[in-house]
Amino acid sequence: MSERTRPIWPAYPLSALVAGLGHCYLGQWKRGASWFGLYVLALAFLSARTLSGALKPGEPFVVTALQFDAVSYTDVAVPLAVVIVCLLDVYLVGLTRFRMESSNGTPSP
Repeated sequence: MSERTRPIWPAYPLSALVAGLGHCYLGQWKRGASWFGLYVLALAFLSARTLSGALKPGEPFVVTALQFDAVSYTDVAVPLAVVIVCLLDVYLVGLTRFRMESSNGTPSP
């Protein structure tokens, strides 16, 4: 199946799984790479804040890093917000593509 005949709905779960993957499925590689990069930066920010508390002297790293009570809501909010806005962007891209197909009668590039 070419990207012109692909259904749009699989882009939503792909974007929920990994930000930017739905855009790549729809053929928008640069946009997908941008969302993925932003998602990786948000996760790196989360990891840096979480792991900074895990590296206290005298505490085993593996046990401390796996304790989820050390992760606060504000640490998770940034990556979650990136995924939600990415899902909204995939929806808008799909809506635009649907409108162009409806008005022209042909698939959009």
